[in-house]
Amino acid sequence: MKEVNKFRVVTYNVHKCVGIDRRLNPARIVDVLKEIDADLIALQEVLCIQGRKSEDDQAHFIARELGFNYCMGHNRALRGGLYGNLVLSRFPLLGSENHDISVAGREERGCLRVDVDLGKESRMHIYNVHLGTSFVERRHQARKLISESILSDANVPGPRVMLGDFNEWTRGLVTRVLTEHFRSGDIRLHLRRARTYPGVLPFMHLDHIYFDETLELERAELHRSRAALVASDHLPILADFRVR
Repeated sequence: MKEVNKFRVVTYNVHKCVGIDRRLNPARIVDVLKEIDADLIALQEVLCIQGRKSEDDQAHFIARELGFNYCMGHNRALRGGLYGNLVLSRFPLLGSENHDISVAGREERGCLRVDVDLGKESRMHIYNVHLGTSFVERRHQARKLISESILSDANVPGPRVMLGDFNEWTRGLVTRVLTEHFRSGDIRLHLRRARTYPGVLPFMHLDHIYFDETLELERAELHRSRAALVASDHLPILADFRVR
């Protein structure tokens, strides 16, 4: 495999593939992702129900339609299926681990780490995360994220990108902690529009992309196509990187 020096990532909360018109339609999410044409995709709120229509297993359906490798991090049972975060990759996958960052008494949450092959013995690590809605909950989760079992794991060398729905619309503890560990923790400096939720008239900035100093951010963009405005209640954020 030829070594990868440039790549595009996207983070997108797909809301179980239910659009703002309340229609369940995974094919619309696929259409939005095809518009973006990212190499690495982090989706949150993905529901996988097997034994029904192929579209009901959203992880498999989206991966098949895009022709991508994928890894699903199941965080809890829902509607007779499994629910959580999904990473899709144009590149080969080398391994993964789904970290439990749940807080007692709150909804189960996870941080899915996926190891990506960039060629010539080079690898990168994608961390797809969906944090809780409570301020106190996110404080506990921030500490878990920077622990030796996740971001500070010495056995996981190589560039890192952490992205997802952080449910933090102000500069709280999560933002401050992650900014200390990454070169840039706020891509709002690169965006004309930074608010991502709700999609049609967004007034909160919940979705973020954090990255290592070994990566150079060339461009970041909030994707606001006609399809994206309907397909989910969030808007996707994409970023183009170069490996230093």
